[in-house]
Amino acid sequence: MKKILFSIGQYVDLMLKVFKKHEKAPVFRRQIADEINNLGIDSLGIVAIISVFMGAVVAIQTAHNITSAWIPAYTVGFTTRESIILEFSPTIICLILAGKVGSRIASEIGTMRVTEQIDALEIMGVNSANYLILPKIVAAVIIFPILVIISMFLGIFGGWLAAVLMHVVTTTAYYQGITLDFIPYEIFYSVVKTIVFSFIITSISGYYGYYTNGGALEVGRASTKAVVMSSILLIFFNLIITQLMLG
Repeated sequence: MKKILFSIGQYVDLMLKVFKKHEKAPVFRRQIADEINNLGIDSLGIVAIISVFMGAVVAIQTAHNITSAWIPAYTVGFTTRESIILEFSPTIICLILAGKVGSRIASEIGTMRVTEQIDALEIMGVNSANYLILPKIVAAVIIFPILVIISMFLGIFGGWLAAVLMHVVTTTAYYQGITLDFIPYEIFYSVVKTIVFSFIITSISGYYGYYTNGGALEVGRASTKAVVMSSILLIFFNLIITQLMLG
């Protein structure tokens, strides 16, 4: 328990350093642009592939489980839309990004720590926590919701593609399902979740990387801890946000 409280206090102290005003705005903006590319654009491929295939799987499984003739065909499209928008795109995609992006951040900052680059920044009077972690947090908060919205469209498209190619349901019925009783608030709910998840992934990964001690082996361990802890917190806050916004 003492170790947990110490880690929480250390994390809060780090975040206080992170959110101090950046000294050089032009440098900060350039860093954000670089991180948007590194953390977001580079992840677009895996997000697109997983979204299309998971949408297809949801549509096929839904159709497979419809055994009653009384259940309309448009249920396939409706269920695919709800599953993709409410849970798959914001939660599962962020879990995947926690593995890809989180490990990258922790290993990058951890390597800088063990090679004493962070110490060099501190000696030069630079707030290393702010300089290294804040651009990543801001970039993730900007680009992750965009990735999730793209994932929603691709997931629904993948469901339609599978439904038509597998002769599960017609295009007309599928379209009727994805437009039936659509509530825009669900998009807002998913975006809010994604913003919270973005902060969790980047801040937790930055924390484990920043306080890495030792050598290359410890950098690997820090990356693993960052991914595991980020994933656990994502699931925990997913429950809390869902209860607050949909409960």
